[in-house]
Amino acid sequence: MAREKLDEAAVRQALAGLEGWTLAADGAAINRTFVFRNFSEAFAFMTRTALAAEKLDHHPDWSNVYKTVEVKLNTHDAGGLTALDFELARKMDRFAAG
Repeated sequence: MAREKLDEAAVRQALAGLEGWTLAADGAAINRTFVFRNFSEAFAFMTRTALAAEKLDHHPDWSNVYKTVEVKLNTHDAGGLTALDFELARKMDRFAAG
């Protein structure tokens, strides 16, 4: 998948297809907080995401405290958001849902 920075219109269109994700104030990242029932579920989500991120060669900025996982996605080498960020966001949403 391309690491070409998306323009503002493409970012807004891609973001419209995601629930719970917000655009950072500078427009260079998307953010979401996932809250699970317990630490085990949060850790399982992070494990599934880590495996998917490795396959994409695209890794999230994230933190975990007990059952909460804070996520920030952007493509550092593109200086903003790319299709990879939205692909990983969709995968994370699927992992969190099931």
